[in-house]
Amino acid sequence: MTPETHRPLRADAERNRRLIMETADRMFAQRGPAATLNEIAREAGVGVATVYRRFPDLQTLIDALFTERFTEFLQLATAAEEQPDPGRALRHYMIEAAQWRARDRALEFVLANASIDTRPIAEMRDHLGRLVDGLAERAVAAGAVREDFASADVYAFFYMVGAVADRTQDVAPDAWRRYAEVLLTGFGLEEAPAAHTSAMTDGQLRRAWPKPSVRPPDDAGQERTK
Repeated sequence: MTPETHRPLRADAERNRRLIMETADRMFAQRGPAATLNEIAREAGVGVATVYRRFPDLQTLIDALFTERFTEFLQLATAAEEQPDPGRALRHYMIEAAQWRARDRALEFVLANASIDTRPIAEMRDHLGRLVDGLAERAVAAGAVREDFASADVYAFFYMVGAVADRTQDVAPDAWRRYAEVLLTGFGLEEAPAAHTSAMTDGQLRRAWPKPSVRPPDDAGQERTK
């Protein structure tokens, strides 16, 4: 982040910054590393100079998106930590964070490309890690979760939920909740009283089936042209 990031922005400057970040989110979700600052500026409808004034390079923009996300995860973990029941505290964090992951299609790209070993990003990462460690350890000590549960299971949970959410978001956007509950129950956490999400229909499963990015060669056609 640049020093400018830490100073309060004028209302119009903050609107532009928000617009740039929201546009970058969408383009990173769609195109990943192929998105450029110039293209983000064009898609956002702002001048290229405006983008470069806020974000001198693509890495600065990615790091800003990472910081925004981890601020949210830190708030979720802190709120969960304040709950007196260890099992409910762990469940609360995992479900709330999974919901954030399910709707955030650019998260994987941001996590993979942020400068996670540089301050203050490394400090945020380590702080969240300590909070998640504490939630897991409290739940295990209270017998609220299976005794071999570890904080690594929290991250694996997000990977699995994220994979389902990414595949089904345009078909059955709440499908991830069903599988999140299955995993949480398997971890030994008390089942939530909320209504269950139904299994996907055969039609939805077909629509969620992987699509080829490039059509395979027509071998028969190639033979005919010889």
